[in-house]
Amino acid sequence: MSTKHAIAADKFLQNSEKVTRHDQTFWSVRVKRDAQSQELPEWEDLREAASQIKKHTITHLADYLEMFEKNATKNGAIVHWAKDADEYNEIVMDIMHKHNVKKVVKSKSMLTEECHLNDNLIKNGIDVVETDLGERILQMMHLAPSHIVMPAIHITREQVGHCFEDYKISPEIGNYDPTYLTRCARYHLRDNFMTADCGMTGGNFGIAETGDIVVCTNEGNADMSTSVPKLHIVSIGLEKLIPNYKAMGVFHRLLARCGTGQSTTVYTSHFRGPRPGGEMHIILVDNGRSKILGNEEHWQTLKCMRCGACMNTCPVYRRTGGYSYTYFIPGPIGINLGMLKDSDENYHNLSACSLCCSCDNACPAKVDLSSQIYRWRQGLDGMGHADPIKKAMSKGMQVMFESPGLYTTALKFAPIANHLPRFITGIKLNGWAQGREMPVFAKQSFHELWKKGKVKA
Repeated sequence: MSTKHAIAADKFLQNSEKVTRHDQTFWSVRVKRDAQSQELPEWEDLREAASQIKKHTITHLADYLEMFEKNATKNGAIVHWAKDADEYNEIVMDIMHKHNVKKVVKSKSMLTEECHLNDNLIKNGIDVVETDLGERILQMMHLAPSHIVMPAIHITREQVGHCFEDYKISPEIGNYDPTYLTRCARYHLRDNFMTADCGMTGGNFGIAETGDIVVCTNEGNADMSTSVPKLHIVSIGLEKLIPNYKAMGVFHRLLARCGTGQSTTVYTSHFRGPRPGGEMHIILVDNGRSKILGNEEHWQTLKCMRCGACMNTCPVYRRTGGYSYTYFIPGPIGINLGMLKDSDENYHNLSACSLCCSCDNACPAKVDLSSQIYRWRQGLDGMGHADPIKKAMSKGMQVMFESPGLYTTALKFAPIANHLPRFITGIKLNGWAQGREMPVFAKQSFHELWKKGKVKA
């Protein structure tokens, strides 16, 4: 039975040049990450520290949330609480209506993608401009991000050039030079920064001890989004809180190294309060995170800092692309988060894992991603989503392995399959054989060789 992921992946695989480019691009980021890690003798100590800090914070989340709210309020920020996406969107709209907002400039935020904020704003007549260059390109192309850190890296410069021509951003037809296109984007975004009524950012970290919001970017767009408009709205998930600046030092050394292979991001912006004469609103969003916290087998997904390292190393993601997944976050972390959000909608993604465990080794916070995927798979039958063919095969294997006589007989006659024509062994019901050759069965089994004394201990 083909899953939604398998069908979408097959479509992606039709373009071998695109697959190769996608694979090599993200593997190069993984190589840079490894080079960065080898420069730090304390690398594994940092990962263990990050894991323990996250475990501590998540298991004491109520205390840190109260501390953060108290200190952020003391700094002059206005703190809001949203239990779900609907309430989050209502809070945003209420703030914007009170300030008569007509245009919003947004720094990249996966939380706003999760809550479908842009659609809601547009529906209410508000002009939304993504200011991360990759996000802006995708917004104009009406596409979703295919990666959480490098959302448009799958788009070629020729595609960007055509898009800019369509939107009259690029006056030179046929000029696809990256430097030129970047300059065009800079002029385009500058006009929007200057005319926006509100700036929105996400948050990589919330510092409970000081009430700070920390945003890490390579383009400075978060700074620009909050420098001109007097209204600043921050959207942050509950799990982004960390205790203090000492903890921040640990995560900051890991984030860029794991996400993009840099020693640090170009900009690390700290927002502690509103600009003079302005307002700063911080919206703390649950949207299912409390439910995840109560899940004994999967609560550690909340340790994720959204660096994207698991995607960069995943052989399935690299060769099938972000759009083959049903959840808006792809890759290993997306598989787990999607199952936690809606298992009936996203169970198809469980097939997009080879259980190579590379994601576990790359994760800076030591989230046990592949182990969690394995546990989800074990529960598919209980959810009513087990593949009927695989289920029948498993039952057949159970009967055979529990019957020594049947097992021995099967081994004896197995070599007959070596002489079967390809059109029989390669039938569609045999999904394993699609793209593979069937193995050759040995003329004599190990048991037979052992009994004849041809195998020595």
